[in-house]
Amino acid sequence: MKYFIALLSCLFVMSCSQNKNIQDLNGYWEIEEVIMPDGTKKAYNFNTTVDFIELTSDSTGFRKKLKPNFNGTYETSNVVIEETFVVKKENDSLNLYYKTPYSSWKETILLLDEEALQVINKNQIIYTYKPYQPIKIE
Repeated sequence: MKYFIALLSCLFVMSCSQNKNIQDLNGYWEIEEVIMPDGTKKAYNFNTTVDFIELTSDSTGFRKKLKPNFNGTYETSNVVIEETFVVKKENDSLNLYYKTPYSSWKETILLLDEEALQVINKNQIIYTYKPYQPIKIE
């Protein structure tokens, strides 16, 4: 009986963790860490660009690279490609299908909340993002 209750508790916790609010994608994100398939990690302590992600509907959106300025504004060049994506829930996974004029790829969301975004790609590389906090110089 103890094992049954423990199993039910684990299943409940796992099912709750699967509930991702897709609206949490909206905003400015900066890369915090990359984990390679062999387990090696690369930390990013400073970023010159951030990702701006915006949902344009419940199932579509775009991502764009921006360069933050010290005055709180952002720069982008005319050659920056807006990466459009479609959100699909498949087999209890939340997937982002990206498309540009030059390529298409899929990322699976492992973690999504107001504090973190973690995705994995087909090469089993895990990207962890945190919300971007502008540098304030007074």
